[in-house]
Amino acid sequence: MGMIVYSGKPFKDLMNSNYYPLANMKKSVAKLKASEDIDLATLEYGQYHLILNPPSKWPQGSAKYWHKEKGRARVDLSTQPNTVPLSRDEPGVIPLTRCDLLDACVRKCFNSEPPIPMKTNIITHAPSDAYAHRHEIRLEWEYKKGSDKPTLLYLTMVCPHRPSKS
Repeated sequence: MGMIVYSGKPFKDLMNSNYYPLANMKKSVAKLKASEDIDLATLEYGQYHLILNPPSKWPQGSAKYWHKEKGRARVDLSTQPNTVPLSRDEPGVIPLTRCDLLDACVRKCFNSEPPIPMKTNIITHAPSDAYAHRHEIRLEWEYKKGSDKPTLLYLTMVCPHRPSKS
């Protein structure tokens, strides 16, 4: 299965409906707190998706491939050093890898009071990108004017370019 399903509008809408707006994020936090399958304090990117959305709701059977795709992303991101602080309100927290940064951002969103909504996007590298062969994350916090406390996370997963099979 290609990245087309994960980067398509039905998948993005399904995922983002769990994290945005704030009211939806609060419902998701409550659902995760009630689940025996996850611990919010140690939450990692990708663990919560199948809890918040049963496989039957995922477009084109994409839930079937989620663990494999998520695992590939985590392996790629674990090999990429990070020098970016978690957020403006935690400038001294600099996770060691890009995967650690992703996990820390997600934990911050789900564990803050109130939780911080997220808008996620999944795109694919262009063949000419410098690192087109690997995953990348782009994380951007939105802040209220004059505040260092984040109010929204834009999380973009950039998937590797995979040449089409002819």
